[in-house]
This record gives sequence, C-alpha cells and structure tokens, in this order.
Amino acid sequence: MDQTQYDVIVIGGGIVGLSTAYKLNLHHPELKILVLEKENAVAFHQTGRNSGVLHSGIYYKPGSYKAKNCVEGRREIVQFAKEHNIGHDICGKLIVATHESELAHMHKVYNHGLQNGVEDIELVGPDRIKEIEPYCTGIQGIRVGCTGIIDFVGVCKVLSDLIEQKFNGSKVLLEHEVTAFEKSDGHTTVVTPKGKFKTRFIVNCTGLQTDRIAKKDGIDPDMKIVGFRGDYYELTEKAKHKVKNLIYPVPNPQFPFLGVHFTRMINHPTECGPNAVFVFKREGYGKTDFSLNDTMDALAYGGTWKLFFKHWQFGLDEYRRAFSKRLFLERLKRLVPSLEMDDIEPGRAGVRAMALSSSGDMIDDFKIVHSDNALHVLNAPSPAATACLAIGKAVNDMAEEYFKL
Repeated sequence: MDQTQYDVIVIGGGIVGLSTAYKLNLHHPELKILVLEKENAVAFHQTGRNSGVLHSGIYYKPGSYKAKNCVEGRREIVQFAKEHNIGHDICGKLIVATHESELAHMHKVYNHGLQNGVEDIELVGPDRIKEIEPYCTGIQGIRVGCTGIIDFVGVCKVLSDLIEQKFNGSKVLLEHEVTAFEKSDGHTTVVTPKGKFKTRFIVNCTGLQTDRIAKKDGIDPDMKIVGFRGDYYELTEKAKHKVKNLIYPVPNPQFPFLGVHFTRMINHPTECGPNAVFVFKREGYGKTDFSLNDTMDALAYGGTWKLFFKHWQFGLDEYRRAFSKRLFLERLKRLVPSLEMDDIEPGRAGVRAMALSSSGDMIDDFKIVHSDNALHVLNAPSPAATACLAIGKAVNDMAEEYFKL
C-alpha cells in the first residue's frame, strides 16, 4: 500500500484527467499529484476509441465553453504534438451538403466558425469539392483547413511520462479502481482494491463513470451518464483511394452527433462512421454486450425514457444500421456515391458518455461542478480530446479559486 499523502488525486487516466493533472503540476510544481486509472493502460476508453480528429471549433455555439476551449485547445495540442514528436497531420476536412434542406444549417455552422475565430475556413461549391475529394459529391460545402488528425493515445502516454518524470512525487497508477471515499479532518482517503491514498483535493475525470464517482463523493450530479456505442467500418485496400482526408456531412441540428463521416487515421486505416446506438453496458464495445446493473441503472432513469420518446425514429434507424451493412453503406454513399459493399469491412467501436438531464435533454456543453474539496468534470463530450489542455487549464483555474492553491 502506498502511504504517501498527495495534494491532489485525479481520478481517470483518459486525456482529460491526464491533461488536468499535467496542467495542475505545470502551474504548481510543488504539488504531489496522483492519477488513478482503473484499467491497465491510459486512454483505454473514450480517448483511445474516438475518431482521432482535431476539431476546429466550427460547430459550437459562440460563447460556449466548447467553442472557446476547442479553438484554444486545438492550437495548444498541435504545438504540444510538435514539441513531443506525437503523430499528427493538419490535413483539413470538408463538411458537405448533399441536399438543399441542409444548406441553412451549413451556413449557420460556417458563421459559428467565423464568430469562434476559426482560421482557414471557406465556403466551396461542387467543383471545388471534387478538387479536394474527387470521389465526393455535394452541392455545397465548407473547407476547414485547420482541422487535422492526431494520435490521442500517444498524447496520453507523453502526458503520463511528463507527470512522473518532471514533477517530484507525482505518479500515475494503473489498475487502481476507485471504490469509495473516506472523509476526515478536511482530507479524503481514496479507496481502491490495491490500497488507500490520502489527499487534500480530488478531481473526478472518469468519463463514462463520472456520475457514479460523484455519487460516491456525496454529490448529486443532477444528470445521468447514458452510453451510446458508435460502430465503425473501414475502407478496404481497393477503396482507400476514394477518401483522401476527412469528409463530414452537415450535422443534424437536433442531435449532438456529427453524423457518419470518413476519417483517415494517423495509425489506422480510413474509418467510416460512427453510428450512435444506446448501449446495455457502459463500457460494452460489442453489439451484444450486456450488463444488468448498467441496463437497470439507465432504464430506471426517467430522462432515458424521455429521450427515447422524443427521438424514437432516430434511435430505430441507428439500430437498423448497426446490424445492417447495406443500410450503413447507403448512408455512406450520400457522400461517396461510388462505394460498393466490398469497399467496406467492419472496424472497431467506441462508447460515448452522454449526459442526460431528468427531462431527457442531452447536456451539450462541458459541465464542471465544485463541492467542498472536490471538482467533478461531469460532462466532457467531444471536442474534449481536442480541447484537453485548455480544459486542464480551466480546471486548474477553478482549483486555484476553490482550493486556494
């Protein structure tokens, strides 16, 4: 058992948790900070299973936490990647409208980008779309030159190494699942099966488990995490030439998902997806994965049913595509019409933590709450990976205010 007392314990070894620990130590190098991760590797869940895209900040409501932190965070993480030789490529992307009904929202997205200070964006017509992506067909689009791809797992490994090597006494411990908290004398003892760790302050960055960790700390999160799995296909060798970089549809404004898109990955093939289907296990990446506890937890929450009733048609369509390659291909062909059945093959899957209010509304922006000696990052949806270093700085600023660091 590690008997060392820490100044701050950050729970969660994903990209937000590691960025937060790093930023706290960067601004306060005297602090002993411990990161506790329940899996046997950092970036095991959402961080390591997302699309690997550096988002520009074009989608988000001007003035929102997402907008500000995405633009600043993207620029910072690109510089960080250059300094530490992390794989990345600012390759740009296209957001493509294929029907006139999408144009109004596409122009709204473009104007958001201008208001958010996103650099190197322009409206393009069908001929320019063909120049950039020869196999893509659209009536109008947005070229976003500052968007790119990056190895987010590589970012996490570098952050983990920096925390342990640069700051005396700080550590990252794997396979340490937090099961309880014990409060006494203004301190908290964090309980894991492998030992107890005493600290002055806690920062909860546990993604898919963040509401449960908050409850263990006696906090009412006033929301519920509900998981949505995203399945990906990959382009086969014979079809890889049909997508050069990144191609996105105009997003449906009713949902916080960006739609099925094409992504050339840094360390993987070109991916197509994801869809978005309700999961019966929060960390279940297989189509038939099931946890009775997770299922009962989600279905006992009124907000889940209200979400289902509001968007049942969308949910049904997503489930049909999850089990039908033909239907998935039909969606992909809206952007790249020449795709055929043998151009795609099943790929990996990820699960997104969706924060739901009791009214069934999806909480769209970042949500961080303070209570006593703890900060809980209750909602950090996309673009959290892109914005991770900016989020870490924001949490540091809150810690300075609330913890008097």
